[in-house]
This record gives sequence, C-alpha cells and structure tokens, in this order.
Amino acid sequence: MAGNGTASISAAERSAMARARELALLGPRGVNPQVGAVILSPDGRVLAEGWHRGAGTPHAEVDALSKLAPGEARGATAVVTLEPCNHTGRTGPCAVALLEAGVARVVHAAADPGEASSGGAARLAVAGVEVERLDEAEGEALIADWLFVQRTGRPRVTVKWAQSLDGRAAAADGSSRWITGPEARAHVHRERSAHDAIAVGTGTVLADDPKLTARIPGVDDAPQPLPVVFGERDIPAAAALRAHPRGLRTAGRDIEAELRALAADGIQSLYVEGGPTLASAFIRAGLADRFTIYLAPTLLGGPRTAIDAIGVGTIDEQRRLAVTRLEQLGRDLLVEATTESEQ
Repeated sequence: MAGNGTASISAAERSAMARARELALLGPRGVNPQVGAVILSPDGRVLAEGWHRGAGTPHAEVDALSKLAPGEARGATAVVTLEPCNHTGRTGPCAVALLEAGVARVVHAAADPGEASSGGAARLAVAGVEVERLDEAEGEALIADWLFVQRTGRPRVTVKWAQSLDGRAAAADGSSRWITGPEARAHVHRERSAHDAIAVGTGTVLADDPKLTARIPGVDDAPQPLPVVFGERDIPAAAALRAHPRGLRTAGRDIEAELRALAADGIQSLYVEGGPTLASAFIRAGLADRFTIYLAPTLLGGPRTAIDAIGVGTIDEQRRLAVTRLEQLGRDLLVEATTESEQ
C-alpha cells in the first residue's frame, strides 16, 4: 500500500533518509537531480548505499543495488531522496529494478515531477510494495534548483549588487572599489561558490577585468561557477576570465534564450554579478528570482545608480519584493529578497 504518513516510519528509516541526503550531495549538479539511496535489511541494518553520479550513470537506487549479491535485497527497504523513476531514458526504470530485486518496502522523500518519469511509487504499490513518503519538504529543498528548472525551463537567477545608502554603485568617476567591507566581499565569494554559473556583461569585463572565481579562505577546492559573459563586444585575449578554471562561456542579448540553453547544459542556478546594465536587463525581463543586496553605510551621490530603468513607469508598476533575510556583515547590511512569485 502507499501512504504519506509518518507513524509507520522507523528510526532506522529516518536515519537512513538523513544519510541518503548526505549521499545525494556527493553527486554532481546538472541535467539530472542529485539523489541518494540506502538499502536496509528487514531488521534495519544498512546493506548498501548509492548515489547518482550524473547523466547516463546508474540512478541512486540501482547504484546501491549493484553492491549487493543476487537475492540479498529480497525483503529489504529502499530509502531514497526522490521517488523512484518510472521511465526508460539513458537507464531503465528504477521502480522496475527495485521490483526485480525483491524489495518489499520503499520510503522516499520528494515526488518525481516529470511527466514521463513520475509514477514510480504507484507502480511499486500496485505490485504489492509498501510505499511511504518521509521528509518531503527536505527532499524538495535538496533539489530545489533542479525542480525550478523542471517548472520553468531555465535556471534560478540571483541578482547581486552592492550600493551606498543613497543607491549608488560607484562614485561619479566610475570608481567602486571598495564600497563594501571585507566581510561583505567574503560573503560574495561564498555566494559565487554556491551557484552553478556567474554572469557579467562585456562592459564589466572591459572595465574591471574580473576573475569571477570563488576564493574562500582555508578552502582550496571550493566549487567554481561557470563564468558567462553577456554582450557582443570581444573579450580581450589577456582578460583574467580566460584563465578561469571552468573556462568561459559567451552569451548574446536574448537573455531568456540563453538561460534555456544554460539549463539544457545542466546549469541550475545563475548568479548575476554584472553592473547596472545587466542586472536591470534581467529585472526588466522578469527573469530575476532572488536578490542579494549589500548596503554600505556611505553616501556617494552622482549618476552611478545601482539599478537602471527596469520598466517601472508609475508607482503602480513597482516590483515588490519579499525580504527573506537581513544580516549585519561588518559595517554593511546584507538584504536578501525574492520576487513575490517565489514565495
């Protein structure tokens, strides 16, 4: 039978689900979701663990089952962070693999949202396997960006800028280093590392020659975002970006089309760190989902505003945001917000 209650979930299954989430994070972010699985014996012992290592490789459940001898999974429980898939793509259906292995019970977290791949839980239940759902919210949080891509066809976009209290991103002569202090700049590097890609415009590349790497003290192998440069001007051969460890990707002016192309290549999240022109273009197009804004306690005046025209002509057209976090970073204030549709 299938259920979504938690009364029948054992302590061993809860522990296995926490472990499965840890295993999922060992896999890469990309076109497919990060998924972890743990196989438990009928008395709650861990028999095997597995995770998905990327497109074309065995899914987490199959990876775990492959570590068991034939018949060893009979009567076992599979605990997995995502509902077992029910379709044949580059690999076969995980629901069928579990049935063929003789698994008697499946506990999963998030439901599979795919039109072709969903239905695994129902298929298992019809075949007589006990199916329960556990920690659905945690399971969805684990693959939140991937789920966003499935719903929208594009990566989730975070737009970042730093500004003075009077809304300026630079002094009148264009100089901007540094408006914010070291604590805020360190936070930016952590944000870079937390995103799959980072975007700037060619104007920023030509003016600032940024590296766009994530540099975190004490962390030598911090995940690096793929740099994406929007615009049509050539990038100099000597630009610092050409030495980026992830390489370099160029993009045209059609932001929505470029975002869909990034999603097709497995990019789930994009951090827009360009200047006012690029940030405003994303906002104006309705393609900014989250905002990370650093407010420095300083006044600059002049024309160099942090945001340009975003298509707001009257007060009734204002783009309202929901503030999700306020934090003091040294002397600066971090404001994180989302569009109301993200709530």
